[in-house]
Amino acid sequence: MIKTDILIIGAGPTGLFTVFEAGLLKLKTHLIDALPEPGGQCSEIYPKKPIYDIPAYPEILAGDLVDRLMEQIKPFEPGFTLGERAETLEKQDDGSFIVTTNKGTKHHAPVVVIAGGLGSFEPRKPLISNIADYEDNGVVYMIKDPEVYRDKKVVIAGGGDSALDWAIYLADVASEVALVHRRNEFRGALDSVEKASELAKIGKIQLYTEAEVKEIHGEDQLKAVVIKHNDEAKGQTYLETDYFIPLFGLSPKLGPIGNWGLEIEKNAIKVNNAKDYQTNIPGVFAIGDVNTYPGKLKLILSGFHEAAVMCQYAYQIINPDKRFVMKYTTVGGVQGFDGSKKEAKKEVVQSIV
Repeated sequence: MIKTDILIIGAGPTGLFTVFEAGLLKLKTHLIDALPEPGGQCSEIYPKKPIYDIPAYPEILAGDLVDRLMEQIKPFEPGFTLGERAETLEKQDDGSFIVTTNKGTKHHAPVVVIAGGLGSFEPRKPLISNIADYEDNGVVYMIKDPEVYRDKKVVIAGGGDSALDWAIYLADVASEVALVHRRNEFRGALDSVEKASELAKIGKIQLYTEAEVKEIHGEDQLKAVVIKHNDEAKGQTYLETDYFIPLFGLSPKLGPIGNWGLEIEKNAIKVNNAKDYQTNIPGVFAIGDVNTYPGKLKLILSGFHEAAVMCQYAYQIINPDKRFVMKYTTVGGVQGFDGSKKEAKKEVVQSIV
């Protein structure tokens, strides 16, 4: 039985930052994640994708953000159960919880925090009858290492930020990049749409709008795609390629967490955002992309804020006889559990009385 103060389900950026906020309050943490390493989607799906909305970082790669978070939480010595999925939640007579994974590992904590991002997920696939035959043989649904596509021909399908961002990025990596979207209008950021249009004008990207990839061809390896245009006069375009990358987003699923008796709305967990991000089960919180409330923004920085607020209320559950007083957030002196301390000019002003 693994015992901790706060059990965090999900080791993505929000879950990792929760370790830091809890550590400031001298609370021990342990994280469960079905993936084999910390970082969530940032590590598993797009470690080389640049992120632009992290405060103080004009641009940072997703994988580098995870590395910085791991460095930040190191003094607080969190525990990890990786490669295992949280299966069951059992409330005990004293109000605490036992969470058991699919491999039978049991965890006991007075507070459980669900920070599972989108939950378990799988890519949305285009309706092409033989697409499964080419998966990992030219058809991929996520880009981990862009160097794989160095000097290769690439066809990307999609109209959101991921499709636009990767088309722009790979324009300087691949020998040819084609971007296919079924509409004229893109759903991504205006700046990205403008960049893609400029690259199309100078021939760095082949842009096919009002069109869809309807067929893929090749023997053991992908060799070409067939693009069908909405305008019948244009007919079809046969395009040779090494890789076809449909980026239609992820289909999120809560998995076993959906059976825990939590209040669910559109595949997300409803929380009390007016106070503490607690769910309908006292002692169980949900933060990050997995939760929902009026005005919710699915941003990493929103998850960071929710983690900070949640930890204040978690402290009160864990230490009902103590009162936590925070005059203002300090950046001076982070005391690790091992006795180490980062020196800073500003004196610590958080205190527990």
